[in-house]
Amino acid sequence: MKASKSTLLLQTLSLVAGFCVWGILSSLIVFIKEDITLSPGQISLVTAVPIVLGSLLRIPFGYWTNRFGARKMFFVSFVILLLPVFYISNASNFTDLMIGGLFLGVGGATFSIGVTSLPKYYDREKHGFVNGIYGLGNLGSALSTFFAPVLATDFGWRTTVQFYLVLLALFALVNFVIGDRREQKLDVSLMDQIKGIYRNEKLWLLCLFYFITFGAFVAFTVFLPNHLVSQFGIDKVDAGLRTAGFVTLATFMRPAGGWYADKINPFKLLMVVFAGLTIGGIILAFSPSIVLYTAGCLLIGICAGVGNGAIFKLVPLYFSKQSGIANGLISALGGLGGFFPPLMLTLLFSITKHYAIGFMALSMVALCSLLLVLYLYWQDKVKLAEQIVQSASQAVLVTNKKGYIVAVNPAFTAVTGYTPDMAVGQKSGFLKSGRHDRAFYESMWRQLKENDTWVGELWNKKSNGVIYLEHLTITAVKDDIGETSYYVGVFKEIEPVA
Repeated sequence: MKASKSTLLLQTLSLVAGFCVWGILSSLIVFIKEDITLSPGQISLVTAVPIVLGSLLRIPFGYWTNRFGARKMFFVSFVILLLPVFYISNASNFTDLMIGGLFLGVGGATFSIGVTSLPKYYDREKHGFVNGIYGLGNLGSALSTFFAPVLATDFGWRTTVQFYLVLLALFALVNFVIGDRREQKLDVSLMDQIKGIYRNEKLWLLCLFYFITFGAFVAFTVFLPNHLVSQFGIDKVDAGLRTAGFVTLATFMRPAGGWYADKINPFKLLMVVFAGLTIGGIILAFSPSIVLYTAGCLLIGICAGVGNGAIFKLVPLYFSKQSGIANGLISALGGLGGFFPPLMLTLLFSITKHYAIGFMALSMVALCSLLLVLYLYWQDKVKLAEQIVQSASQAVLVTNKKGYIVAVNPAFTAVTGYTPDMAVGQKSGFLKSGRHDRAFYESMWRQLKENDTWVGELWNKKSNGVIYLEHLTITAVKDDIGETSYYVGVFKEIEPVA
């Protein structure tokens, strides 16, 4: 237990460092553009480009973490990041910023390391909360947006960027020295893992959900500092503080989302999340004042944070054997979700001179996601019901209201000899033995319609022609308006009384 706690602490702090570096350009862009001439479109590209490699690298980072362990992955990542950080501190034009910013993406890719490594140290019922705690590493973005403008005011933005070199060297050394050398490894080929998940619709829906929730977090993190200054005339340091507040709120809601997802159905939590994002997008689209704009941003921050925590509760539940590649793919698309919104908002603003359409697009995508969550929630309930039927020790026969068989379980086949292919689509009457007259069945159906249930004994016929006696309970299943949709018969073979 002590080892798992120390590993969680080290990996969370390492993610903080990675996200600090990942957010260098967006945190300092208001200072950089005073020294290097940049158009509004170039500003959007410079702040968004670290997201590209940071997102795409999350796929191999998840796989490599399973193969080589978190210790080596964090160490190598921080050593690599020394180069683009030093390069950016000496940048003199837009191209330099783009090249350096692209390789800053390694800092964002470190997210896949912990979400793949940490579940190995904890029981499944704690995965949501543990991944939520690890997600506190997002505070690295808040720390950058808070401290970088303050330091840049006193030391200049180039010197401020060089301060990050010390941070990277420190965490590279710490991971190399005290990182867990005995972490469980999983050496399964990348193609085998991909084959195990790419046809699973839940994977792609979780990718979409994380694309929206984490994408909103990243997009607002890189978009707000410059937007608040240019649209509301706020001081640069004040804009950094407000953005840091957004990041901090969203980050601390992440473990809360993971904790709640451990306690309740994660799909129910995601329903609330996407309903909140829908409302938040509408508020931002129609809010002319900084007060309403702030309220909309805070609502989005809360929902994005909770959603991020809930989604990574679901990943190890559905993809325990392919956790590396699944975590990598889902988190990659989440990162890319932060790349496109700033560019789209800038493009729409250049055309319409307003951001309303962009924020309404966020609202509509969130609403569509809400409908998809409802679909997954319903599908899970149906699957659970099917599993219960299939695992029942007594024979189960399900018919529609017209008496046609729609499902049977293995116990039904064991008793009657009829396989599902032989039974489904038949009228339940094909089991009749011929020992009961018409009045018997009319009485049975009359009682069933009056009381919604019937219990009794009757003779039926097996596939081999043998007549047997069964004890049968039939129950009517009603829909939301009280109409009978199905009948469920549960029976077992009994010995006739002599």
